[in-house]
Amino acid sequence: MTTARDLALIATDPQTDPVAEQGELSLALAGAELVDLIDTGAVTLDGDLLMSGGPAPTEDPLLLEALSLLEPGASDTTVEDWLWRRGRELAARYRTALEDEGLVARTRPHRNPLRRSRPAPADSTALLSVRDRLASGEPVLAGFAAAAGLSDGPADAAAGLIDEHDAVLAAVHQAVTELAAERQRRSIEAAAFDNIWRGD
Repeated sequence: MTTARDLALIATDPQTDPVAEQGELSLALAGAELVDLIDTGAVTLDGDLLMSGGPAPTEDPLLLEALSLLEPGASDTTVEDWLWRRGRELAARYRTALEDEGLVARTRPHRNPLRRSRPAPADSTALLSVRDRLASGEPVLAGFAAAAGLSDGPADAAAGLIDEHDAVLAAVHQAVTELAAERQRRSIEAAAFDNIWRGD
Protein backbone atom coordinates (compact mmCIF):
# COMPACT_ATOMS: atom_id res chain seq x y z
CA MET A 1 0.00 0.00 0.00
CA THR A 2 1.20 3.48 -0.86
CA THR A 3 0.67 6.60 1.23
CA ALA A 4 -1.96 7.75 -1.28
CA ARG A 5 -3.85 4.46 -1.04
CA ASP A 6 -3.60 4.50 2.75
CA LEU A 7 -5.01 8.02 2.76
CA ALA A 8 -7.87 6.99 0.46
CA LEU A 9 -8.64 4.05 2.72
CA ILE A 10 -8.66 6.26 5.83
CA ALA A 11 -11.30 8.38 4.10
CA THR A 12 -13.56 5.29 3.94
CA ASP A 13 -13.11 4.41 7.61
CA PRO A 14 -16.42 4.83 9.48
CA GLN A 15 -14.39 5.79 12.55
CA THR A 16 -12.91 8.77 10.70
CA ASP A 17 -14.76 11.97 11.50
CA PRO A 18 -15.57 14.24 9.74
CA VAL A 19 -16.18 13.03 6.20
CA ALA A 20 -13.63 14.75 3.96
CA GLU A 21 -14.68 17.16 1.25
CA GLN A 22 -13.80 15.58 -2.09
CA GLY A 23 -11.79 18.60 -3.28
CA GLU A 24 -9.56 18.68 -0.21
CA LEU A 25 -9.13 14.90 -0.30
CA SER A 26 -8.22 14.99 -3.99
CA LEU A 27 -5.52 17.61 -3.39
CA ALA A 28 -4.12 15.64 -0.46
CA LEU A 29 -4.10 12.45 -2.55
CA ALA A 30 -2.17 14.22 -5.31
CA GLY A 31 0.36 15.36 -2.73
CA ALA A 32 0.60 11.88 -1.25
CA GLU A 33 1.23 10.46 -4.72
CA LEU A 34 4.02 12.97 -5.21
CA VAL A 35 5.63 11.94 -1.92
CA ASP A 36 5.34 8.28 -2.94
CA LEU A 37 7.08 9.07 -6.24
CA ILE A 38 9.78 11.06 -4.47
CA ASP A 39 10.39 8.15 -2.10
CA THR A 40 10.92 5.77 -5.04
CA GLY A 41 13.37 8.19 -6.70
CA ALA A 42 11.08 8.60 -9.71
CA VAL A 43 10.64 12.31 -8.98
CA THR A 44 12.91 14.87 -7.35
CA LEU A 45 12.41 18.50 -6.40
CA ASP A 46 14.52 21.39 -7.64
CA GLY A 47 13.19 24.16 -5.44
CA ASP A 48 9.48 23.95 -6.14
CA LEU A 49 9.96 22.45 -9.62
CA LEU A 50 9.41 18.76 -10.28
CA MET A 51 11.99 16.65 -12.08
CA SER A 52 11.27 13.17 -13.39
CA GLY A 53 14.06 10.76 -12.53
CA GLY A 54 12.83 7.92 -14.71
CA PRO A 55 10.48 4.97 -14.33
CA ALA A 56 9.03 4.33 -10.89
CA PRO A 57 9.86 0.96 -9.29
CA THR A 58 6.19 0.30 -8.66
CA GLU A 59 3.33 -1.59 -10.24
CA ASP A 60 0.69 0.72 -8.80
CA PRO A 61 -1.31 1.84 -11.86
CA LEU A 62 -2.37 5.16 -10.32
CA LEU A 63 1.22 6.08 -9.44
CA LEU A 64 2.39 5.11 -12.92
CA GLU A 65 -0.38 7.24 -14.38
CA ALA A 66 0.68 10.12 -12.16
CA LEU A 67 4.31 9.82 -13.24
CA SER A 68 3.28 9.80 -16.91
CA LEU A 69 2.15 13.43 -16.50
CA LEU A 70 5.79 14.48 -16.22
CA GLU A 71 8.24 14.49 -19.11
CA PRO A 72 11.58 12.80 -18.34
CA GLY A 73 14.16 15.20 -16.90
CA ALA A 74 13.58 18.77 -15.82
CA SER A 75 10.16 20.37 -16.16
CA ASP A 76 8.51 23.71 -15.53
CA THR A 77 5.81 22.06 -13.41
CA THR A 78 5.67 23.35 -9.86
CA VAL A 79 4.36 21.36 -6.93
CA GLU A 80 1.31 23.61 -6.80
CA ASP A 81 0.63 23.16 -10.54
CA TRP A 82 0.90 19.42 -10.06
CA LEU A 83 -1.61 19.38 -7.21
CA TRP A 84 -4.28 21.21 -9.20
CA ARG A 85 -3.72 19.24 -12.41
CA ARG A 86 -3.37 15.77 -10.91
CA GLY A 87 -5.88 16.33 -8.13
CA ARG A 88 -8.89 16.84 -10.36
CA GLU A 89 -11.49 14.18 -9.38
CA LEU A 90 -8.68 12.08 -7.88
CA ALA A 91 -10.64 11.08 -4.77
CA ALA A 92 -13.32 9.44 -6.91
CA ARG A 93 -10.69 7.59 -8.93
CA TYR A 94 -9.06 6.20 -5.81
CA ARG A 95 -12.44 5.14 -4.46
CA THR A 96 -13.09 3.26 -7.71
CA ALA A 97 -9.65 1.62 -7.56
CA LEU A 98 -10.22 0.47 -3.97
CA GLU A 99 -13.62 -0.89 -4.93
CA ASP A 100 -12.17 -2.76 -7.92
CA GLU A 101 -9.52 -4.32 -5.67
CA GLY A 102 -12.11 -5.43 -3.11
CA LEU A 103 -10.69 -3.19 -0.37
CA VAL A 104 -13.86 -1.11 -0.23
CA ALA A 105 -17.47 -2.18 -0.74
CA ARG A 106 -19.14 -0.60 -3.73
CA THR A 107 -21.38 2.33 -2.91
CA ARG A 108 -25.05 2.49 -3.71
CA PRO A 109 -26.33 5.73 -5.22
CA HIS A 110 -28.32 7.96 -2.90
CA ARG A 111 -31.60 9.56 -3.84
CA ASN A 112 -30.19 12.83 -2.54
CA PRO A 113 -27.21 13.68 -4.80
CA LEU A 114 -26.00 16.31 -2.30
CA ARG A 115 -25.64 13.83 0.54
CA ARG A 116 -22.01 13.18 1.43
CA SER A 117 -21.14 9.66 2.41
CA ARG A 118 -18.27 7.25 2.31
CA PRO A 119 -18.00 3.73 0.91
CA ALA A 120 -17.71 1.04 3.56
CA PRO A 121 -14.35 -0.75 3.91
CA ALA A 122 -14.55 -4.39 2.86
CA ASP A 123 -11.04 -5.53 3.86
CA SER A 124 -10.76 -5.16 7.64
CA THR A 125 -7.11 -6.30 7.63
CA ALA A 126 -6.05 -3.48 5.32
CA LEU A 127 -8.08 -0.96 7.29
CA LEU A 128 -6.61 -2.06 10.63
CA SER A 129 -3.11 -1.72 9.19
CA VAL A 130 -3.84 1.82 8.01
CA ARG A 131 -5.39 2.72 11.36
CA ASP A 132 -2.23 1.49 13.10
CA ARG A 133 -0.05 3.58 10.80
CA LEU A 134 -2.10 6.69 11.46
CA ALA A 135 -2.30 6.06 15.22
CA SER A 136 1.48 5.63 15.37
CA GLY A 137 1.84 9.29 14.42
CA GLU A 138 3.77 8.50 11.24
CA PRO A 139 4.31 12.09 10.08
CA VAL A 140 3.72 11.74 6.33
CA LEU A 141 0.35 10.01 6.58
CA ALA A 142 -0.69 12.10 9.58
CA GLY A 143 0.18 15.31 7.75
CA PHE A 144 -1.83 14.47 4.65
CA ALA A 145 -4.77 13.19 6.69
CA ALA A 146 -4.83 16.53 8.53
CA ALA A 147 -4.58 18.48 5.28
CA ALA A 148 -7.54 16.55 3.88
CA GLY A 149 -9.59 17.32 6.99
CA LEU A 150 -9.58 13.71 8.19
CA SER A 151 -7.87 14.46 11.51
CA ASP A 152 -7.26 17.35 13.85
CA GLY A 153 -3.49 17.42 13.51
CA PRO A 154 -1.57 20.33 11.96
CA ALA A 155 -2.16 20.41 8.21
CA ASP A 156 0.89 22.43 7.14
CA ALA A 157 3.72 20.94 9.15
CA ALA A 158 4.69 17.79 10.99
CA ALA A 159 7.76 16.91 13.01
CA GLY A 160 10.01 14.30 11.44
CA LEU A 161 9.39 15.16 7.78
CA ILE A 162 12.28 15.41 5.37
CA ASP A 163 12.54 18.67 3.39
CA GLU A 164 10.89 17.29 0.24
CA HIS A 165 7.94 15.88 2.17
CA ASP A 166 7.55 19.12 4.11
CA ALA A 167 7.57 21.15 0.88
CA VAL A 168 4.85 19.00 -0.69
CA LEU A 169 2.73 19.04 2.46
CA ALA A 170 3.03 22.84 2.72
CA ALA A 171 1.90 23.14 -0.91
CA VAL A 172 -1.09 20.90 -0.22
CA HIS A 173 -2.04 23.01 2.77
CA GLN A 174 -1.83 26.17 0.65
CA ALA A 175 -3.94 24.62 -2.12
CA VAL A 176 -6.56 23.46 0.39
CA THR A 177 -6.69 26.98 1.83
CA GLU A 178 -7.18 28.44 -1.65
CA LEU A 179 -9.91 25.92 -2.40
CA ALA A 180 -11.75 26.79 0.81
CA ALA A 181 -11.48 30.50 0.03
CA GLU A 182 -12.84 29.98 -3.48
CA ARG A 183 -15.70 27.88 -2.13
CA GLN A 184 -16.55 30.61 0.37
CA ARG A 185 -16.41 33.29 -2.33
CA ARG A 186 -18.82 31.35 -4.53
CA SER A 187 -21.14 30.79 -1.59
CA ILE A 188 -21.21 34.52 -0.84
CA GLU A 189 -21.86 35.36 -4.49
CA ALA A 190 -24.65 32.79 -4.69
CA ALA A 191 -26.26 34.18 -1.53
CA ALA A 192 -26.05 37.73 -2.91
CA PHE A 193 -27.64 36.60 -6.18
CA ASP A 194 -30.47 34.92 -4.28
CA ASN A 195 -31.03 38.11 -2.31
CA ILE A 196 -31.35 40.12 -5.52
CA TRP A 197 -34.03 37.73 -6.84
CA ARG A 198 -35.90 37.86 -3.54
CA GLY A 199 -35.65 41.65 -3.47
CA ASP A 200 -33.77 41.69 -0.13
